[in-house]
Amino acid sequence: MMKNRLRFWIVALVALATIINYIDRNALAVLWPEISEDLGLTKTDYAIIINVFTFAYAFGQSIFGKVFDWIGTRLGFVLSIVGWSIATVLHAVAAGILSFSVFRALLGVAEAGNWPGATKANAEWFPINERAFAQGIFNSGAAIGGIIGAPVVGIFFALFDSWQITFILIGVLGFLWLVPWLIVYKSGPEAHPWISEEERQFILTGQRNKDVDEVADYAPTTGEILSRKESWGVIMASFFIDPIWWLFVGWLPLYLYETYGFGVEEIALYSWVPYAGAMVGAWFGGLLAQNRIAAGWTVNRTRKTVISLGGIIMLVSLLATTQAATPIYAVLLMAVILFGFQTAIGNIQTLPSDFYSGRSVGTLAGFAGTAAKLAVVGLNFLIPFITVNSYAPAFAVGAGLAIATVLSVLILCPNIRPLKPKTT
Repeated sequence: MMKNRLRFWIVALVALATIINYIDRNALAVLWPEISEDLGLTKTDYAIIINVFTFAYAFGQSIFGKVFDWIGTRLGFVLSIVGWSIATVLHAVAAGILSFSVFRALLGVAEAGNWPGATKANAEWFPINERAFAQGIFNSGAAIGGIIGAPVVGIFFALFDSWQITFILIGVLGFLWLVPWLIVYKSGPEAHPWISEEERQFILTGQRNKDVDEVADYAPTTGEILSRKESWGVIMASFFIDPIWWLFVGWLPLYLYETYGFGVEEIALYSWVPYAGAMVGAWFGGLLAQNRIAAGWTVNRTRKTVISLGGIIMLVSLLATTQAATPIYAVLLMAVILFGFQTAIGNIQTLPSDFYSGRSVGTLAGFAGTAAKLAVVGLNFLIPFITVNSYAPAFAVGAGLAIATVLSVLILCPNIRPLKPKTT
């Protein structure tokens, strides 16, 4: 059943972990109307709590980037998902802003491991021409988590009429995921006992960049990584693009609550729609990149074209959302925004493995993730001040970020190919 397809079982499990990751993190936003009423918390309290999460998430990216490079993909994911599942369950005993902040910080650090871990697994298990597609599968997990997260939380809440029990139930999901992961992921493709020799050679030989007939085997130190402008292209692109995603992950339920007076059930009914667009975009961006490389395009041309296309889609649809007059029109436009986001982000996330070897991919992905989440912190602090009358200013900020994302790659990554050590 797994013959010549083991790599897709691996990425499917990573995508499933991402689905659980998003169900866990989205629960607070969906349940916030009930939590705020029950505990007397405010919108400002919410901003503080999610920023505590985001700060922890930011630095957790760099921490886990190193952890995955040190202990490997298998144990790295175990450590990450056990940590975030425990943190989710602990939300059930939160009684105010302090306890929620502590548990969100624990959640943020642990959940951060999912992203550098996925990038590293992609670099280990997929040839260059399939990496954007594999990243699309993984990223579709975030979209699917967004699609089903609010309904799952809404169903649990409707069944038990308790936000505390809801947190416990969704926390258990991560522990269930560990069973197939520990069974299937035994090692990398070089030594995995289940992989066929045909697939092993397909993966290993396919990690050579055909444009330059070489594999990315440059594994620099942290200082060397940060001295390369290409690394900063990855970091800055992540810094600018990530707040666009989090504008909807963190604030869509409150947007629906404040703009249209929605409750938990109505939020669950509407808030999945944007993530449907994200899911399609994740697959589209990956397949488009794979198709163009197969057609003879260079990796450099492919990455830049697909990232630019995603940026244009985000720019146009974000500007249009500033004029959305109905909830249906708004969430449909948001679906287009997240389609563009996922079209671009999958190719941005493959850049570390385009430039460096697997021994440095997790580190650069972690740095990029930290920068991205620090940008989200800034946005979260800004949102309560610029959305007093409407959310249009927030969407306008997102449009500017889409432009900056594309320019970061075009300017700082002049030639996307394996890097070599600097000559002395």
